[in-house]
Parts: sequence; C-alpha cells; structure tokens
Amino acid sequence: MAALLPAPAWAQAADAPALLLANVYRPGMPLADYWVSEKYDGVRGYWDGHTLRTRGGEPVQAPAWFTAGWPATPMDGELWAGRGRFSTAQSTTRQQQPQDTAWRGIRFMVFDLPQHGGVFDERLPALQALVQRIHQPWVQAVPQQRIAHDAALQALLHKTVRAGGEGLMLHKGSSAYRAGRSDDLIKVKSHEDTEARVVAHVPGKGKHAGRMGALLVEMPSGQQFRLGAGFSDAQRADPPPVGSWVTYRFRGTHDGGLPRFASFVRVREDIPPAR
Repeated sequence: MAALLPAPAWAQAADAPALLLANVYRPGMPLADYWVSEKYDGVRGYWDGHTLRTRGGEPVQAPAWFTAGWPATPMDGELWAGRGRFSTAQSTTRQQQPQDTAWRGIRFMVFDLPQHGGVFDERLPALQALVQRIHQPWVQAVPQQRIAHDAALQALLHKTVRAGGEGLMLHKGSSAYRAGRSDDLIKVKSHEDTEARVVAHVPGKGKHAGRMGALLVEMPSGQQFRLGAGFSDAQRADPPPVGSWVTYRFRGTHDGGLPRFASFVRVREDIPPAR
C-alpha cells in the first residue's frame, strides 16, 4: 500500500498559487447570496501580476502578445478554447514553444481578483472595470447573474449543458477570497467529477489481457480504489503514468467515501505529477 497523501500535489508545490477552490452543490442550499456563471471547461490560469501560471504553479508559455499590457493586479480565471474543447486548451497551454495560431483560439475568462481585499460583490465590478481597461478581445470577464431558487438554477443548468457547456459555478457575494475549498465557491454539474493520483497499473484479464485492466488511484484523502471504466483500447495499451493525476466521473459515494460507478475522463496534464 502506498503512503497516504496529506493533500493533492498542486497544494504542496512551493510556487503554487493559493487558489479558491469549489465545493459541490447540494440541493436546498440558499441561493440568495450567490452569483451564477457558466463553468468553463479549460485550464485554470492565475496571473500573479507578472507571470501566467497553472494552478500547480507551472509557468504557462503564452506568446508575448497574449499577456502584453496586463496589469500588476493578480487575476484568477480559466484559459478556455470554447465549449467541448478542453483537450485543445490543455494541449495549447502545455506547449513549451507557443504557437500563435493555437493561442489565437484561447480566451482568458477572468472570474476573480484574489488580492482585491473586498467581498465578491465588491470584487466583481472592479474585475469588470479592469478587464475593460485591458481592452483585449481574448481577455473577458465571466458573465455573472443572480438566480432566485433551485428550480431556476436547474433550468439554467439544463440549458447550459444542452448547449455544450460543462455546468455552472456559484460565487458567494459576501465572501472574501480565501484559499482552499469552501462553500464560497460551488460547482453545479449534471454529474460529479474530481481528481485522483495514479498509484499503479492493474494488469488486464480476458479481452484486456496484455494491457492495463484498471488504474489503482489514490484520492487526496488517502483512500484508494480501482478505476477500470471509461478507457479506450489505446489508453489501455498506453495508460496514464504512475504519479500522474486523472479526472474521473462518478455518481455519489459509498458509506466509506469511495466513489460509485467511477469512470475515467482524462489525464490532468496541468497538475504536476507526484514524486
């Protein structure tokens, strides 16, 4: 059994930004104090005032024109290539030699100002004004709206997903920017997903003999389970390496906390491998 992890790898990196992270929506939560926006399926981007970084702290090698004229004010957002184009956003932002053509399709969707000091109700107009001053079409303030009740939230979620969106985000208006996971930020999706670290490859049997049958993965809590669904034949022949982080989808949890009906989604190349 591998050693337990006290926290995800991105939280341990010395140069990783201290980011606000989301909890999962629970039906019945009061919505009056929340702003609602689309959840953009891209790569988390943090502008520290000088350098654009991933949530793991790695520099993003964007073309010089992409960040030219950006202010010294830190900005938190998503590097987004459009609905259903996560792989494009990930491959583009991972390039060590940035390609202008690919980067022309990336937008920096700004959703917060980490060092503003005010609550989100105050940060939001400041964010919108800052983006206006930057005045670049690839830097956009994430549109926000209010939702009165759960039925309206579910209707908006359904509309967003049908249009190809991933889900919604709820941002508490009265909250300060605090690093870590809390109800200050909530994700609303038609399914649940999260990340786990690859601990080992479990050999396949039957039709998968000679290939990977499942990944043994470890959750940030230290609990381990076998992730065997959702892989293509090519992924079983060349599985995600040990130490890498993967996203998996699931439907609720067992009493012990392990996910139910877990299925592989993708490798998180924007999260540094555990060493």
